This record gives sequence, C-alpha cells and structure tokens, in this order.
Amino acid sequence: MNLYDRTTFGCSRLITQEYSTSFTLGIKTLAPKFRLPVYAIYGFVRYADEIVDTFHGFDKARLLSDFRVDTYRGIDERISLNPVLHSFQIVVNQYGIERELIEAFLHSMAMDLTKTAYSDDGYEEYIYGSAEVVGLMCLRVFCEGDSALYDRLKGDARKLGAAFQKVNFLRDLKSDYQERGRVYFPGVDFDDFTKDAKHLIEADIQRDFDDALRGIRQLPPAARMGVYLAYRYYLRLFAKIRALPASRIKEERIRVPDFQKVTLLAQTYFLHRFRFI
Repeated sequence: MNLYDRTTFGCSRLITQEYSTSFTLGIKTLAPKFRLPVYAIYGFVRYADEIVDTFHGFDKARLLSDFRVDTYRGIDERISLNPVLHSFQIVVNQYGIERELIEAFLHSMAMDLTKTAYSDDGYEEYIYGSAEVVGLMCLRVFCEGDSALYDRLKGDARKLGAAFQKVNFLRDLKSDYQERGRVYFPGVDFDDFTKDAKHLIEADIQRDFDDALRGIRQLPPAARMGVYLAYRYYLRLFAKIRALPASRIKEERIRVPDFQKVTLLAQTYFLHRFRFI
C-alpha cells in the first residue's frame, strides 16, 4: 500500500474513532485484514450522513449531489483527492461492492432532506438504503469473493443492519423529532407515543435480532467476533430501551456506559475463544 492510500485509510479510521467508540471497538476485534476496509466503509457512510443531519445553513442537497458525483468518479477513475472517497473506492473495487448498494444508500440520505414521516413502504425503503446495504457492503468484504457464502448470508446481514437502525431510531427519537422534525416509525405520533406502539416496534426489532444471530454464527471466523460484539452492544442498548417507559424514550438519549462496553468485549472474547458463538 503506497503512502497516499495508507493515509486515506488513516483518515477513515480517525473518523470512525471520533464518531463511534462502539464501532471502533467492534472493528478492532476483526482480523487485521478486515479493519481498514470496514473503516473505509464507515467513513463513507458517516460523512454522507453528516451532510444531511448536521450541515445546517448550507445547501445540503447540492453538497450531497456533489458527494455522489465525486463518489462515482473516484470509483471509476480509481482515485479521489477526497481521502474518505479514495479509501472507499479502493474497497469498492477490490471487493466488488455493487453500485446498487451505494446508490440505495445515497438515495436514503437524500430522503432525509425532504421526508419527515414515512409510510410502511417508505420506512422499509429507507431502512434498506440507510442500514441494510451497509451490512451488505461489509459482508462483501468478509466473504472475500465467495459469492455462494455472500448469497447465503445476505438476508441475515440485512436483518442485522435493520435491527441496528431501528434501535437507533428509538434511541434518537427525541433528537430526530425536535432537531430535524423526523419520525421514522410509520403511524407513530411523537406527541402520543404510547406503550403499545413501543411494544410493537420492539417485537419487530427482536425478530430482526433473532434472524441476524443465525447469520453471525456462519460468518468466517476472522469476522465473527467483531460482528458479534456489535450485535451484543446493540442488544444491550435495546434491553435498556425496552426496560424504560415510552415517556422516558421521548425525553432522553439512552446510552451504554463505557465500562459496560468493556465488559461486553471481555464476554464476547470468551464466547468466541471457546466457540460458544
């Protein structure tokens, strides 16, 4: 790897470390060969998400359009002066990540610019593009060209991405509504978010988690522990959310303390080391 390539991957790693200690911890438990590619994927999706969520006062639609053009130009030309896009294009070209996945992701980001409420179909479309395809991009990396394995696991990978995103929606219910005017769950009124509505959402998320675990157990060993750690972290966050009344979810952002993350890491290592996963 030449100096420019290496420094662009370093930028994506730094972005991941600054934005998410949880995902950084999970990535560090992957085999070394997978770490830089997953950092590159995270850097790409994080920066696109930043455009639509936090660049207030700027022309977000134009910025996102430029980002899209620069993404595909980098992939086609195999180089970009944007370090995030350069490291991402290396991964896309090396692992054969489909453009359909990239386009679905960027489409969901564009939806955030205009949509504030979702029908059932729009909700599924958004989750597919914003989260499920990210899991599929990572799965392409983990499978290392084994198309049969990818095809066997892609359904469960989508379920894992969906579970993570839906937990995020519950965790961020307050900020999404108050800061961005968004409510992602179909038919849910933030001002009248009831216990029954919360329980229905939670039952749907639990089904996604259950299906996802089946796929995690079939991942290559070099990827399994890192993905399982992310799974257990989100499952822990989900358990904290489930234990609280709907009124509390509307008032605060629920977190998993750092000491619990370290405990989860130790437990996950033990389960993986002795093949209990």
